[in-house]
This record gives sequence, C-alpha cells and structure tokens, in this order.
Amino acid sequence: MIQLCQRRPKIHDRQCQPPVASGRYQNASEVLRAGLRMVEEAESRYVTKMKDLRAAIDAGQEDLEAGRTRTFSGDEFATYLSERAEQAIRKKRDT
Repeated sequence: MIQLCQRRPKIHDRQCQPPVASGRYQNASEVLRAGLRMVEEAESRYVTKMKDLRAAIDAGQEDLEAGRTRTFSGDEFATYLSERAEQAIRKKRDT
C-alpha cells in the first residue's frame, strides 16, 4: 500500500486556495479528493479505450485469418478512410 504524507507541499496549498475561496469546496482535502477522483475516472476511461482497441485488433485479425479483406488502390483507400471518418463524426454528433 502506498504511504501518503500528512503534509501537502506549498504549491498544492496555493492550487487549492481558489477552489476553496470560491465556495465550491470546504477545504484543501476536498479539492485533493476531487482531483484524485478525476484521475481515477481518467484511468477508467483509458482502460476502457484500451480494451475496445484490443477487441478491434482481435476482430481485424479474425477477419484477416478468415479471408475477409479488401484490396484498395491508394485513391480508393483515401476515399474509404474519408467516408469512415465522416461516418464516425456523424455517429458521434448524433449521440
């Protein structure tokens, strides 16, 4: 288990002052806990993205092994990528 120090460096105190002064947080400990929650959420999103990426790689590998592939010329591939990008943008915008 990681040992946390009881005293905060002065820079942390300076960074905690504005959120506490705004009234959003009661004290520096609340600010630091909120920061740690943000780190935890970011880590969770990262792990999810990596799992999704691994699943996409595995699906692509399965398609390759099963012979489900397409051959493109350079221009065809550029067009294909542009169309896929547009689809992804529309999908993201619609959700």
